[in-house]
Amino acid sequence: MTTDAPTNAAPYGTPETPRVAVRGEARLEFDPEIARIGVVVSARGTDRRSALEGLTRRNAAVLDLIKSYGESVEKLETGAFSISPELTRHGRGERVRAYHGRVNITAELADFTALGELTTRLADLELTRVDGPWWALRPDSPAHGEARRQAVKEAVQRAREYAEALGAQLAALVELADLGAEHAETYPVVSYGAPRGAAYGGDQAESAPALDLEPQRQTVYAQVNARFTMTPPQL
Repeated sequence: MTTDAPTNAAPYGTPETPRVAVRGEARLEFDPEIARIGVVVSARGTDRRSALEGLTRRNAAVLDLIKSYGESVEKLETGAFSISPELTRHGRGERVRAYHGRVNITAELADFTALGELTTRLADLELTRVDGPWWALRPDSPAHGEARRQAVKEAVQRAREYAEALGAQLAALVELADLGAEHAETYPVVSYGAPRGAAYGGDQAESAPALDLEPQRQTVYAQVNARFTMTPPQL
């Protein structure tokens, strides 16, 4: 009794049905859709209670300022909070010289006109540091789909050129593999608003002028592998 071994399709095609494997790539640039800024609010006090009160007051002022921009702010999140003692450098024992408090806040905006004004006003607050902005595309941005479509078109065009060079034509698509598709790169553009002096309170004579920010274009990259069958070449 004998059994016929299963026949497997040749992985690289046959003389009657050759295969061609290509890679399609696309690298496109788009204007950013959102910008993120990081805000660090600090406070210092001779005892834990005064440090906490100062930090609470400044944190509330920062949150109220950001929220005053309404729908221009799409996301507002509070990150790490810390309160730590500062020990004296000299003398015996663990004597506390002061307490330092810090709160990290992240805001995401889509209105870049409001962004320039908000960042400047935040940086003008006491013991407040502003970092950013970091420009980005939304996760569901149409830019990612456009890059993938361009990568597929490039793969088809490349395979067709190979086939035509052999006097053949593409017959069918065998495989299309996504290799991770897009990768949107974001870069920090500006960092400013270093902590001001340790003064508590104080009136600000006038508002700081709005900072003119130029959005940084975002690069979206897509890559696919494609395999096609083609008609027998004319060699």
